[in-house]
Amino acid sequence: MSMSYKKMTDAYQTTERSALAETEDSHQLVLVMFDALMKSIDIYIDNIDVKKADLELRAKHFSRALTIIYSLQSSLDFEKGGEIADNLFQTYEFARQMIISSIKDMDETGPQRALALLGEIREAWAQMGEQLNNEK
Repeated sequence: MSMSYKKMTDAYQTTERSALAETEDSHQLVLVMFDALMKSIDIYIDNIDVKKADLELRAKHFSRALTIIYSLQSSLDFEKGGEIADNLFQTYEFARQMIISSIKDMDETGPQRALALLGEIREAWAQMGEQLNNEK
């Protein structure tokens, strides 16, 4: 890894952490999590074939995607959210299983399905945020 690439990566990660730390709005925080999740799944898909992959990058983003999904699942309020929270939990679990199952057979179909599904939820979440902002 070249030194300039490492510097650029470190600078990006620092900026990303700062942006996350400054996010006080819980709705915006979930949106940031979705964006990071989708980015990680994308990078994982690009490196899914071990014969052509950057294995360190593959492992890092596989782990990051699963961690973010776990965080999304853990943040659900089942008392207030009821059936919607239950459905979201099951959807996140489905996406998690699609990603995990791909690690053995190096098939990108599962992660692509997860990415599409999570993308729909992300867009709905973004629209809901816009509606909340318009009401303020």
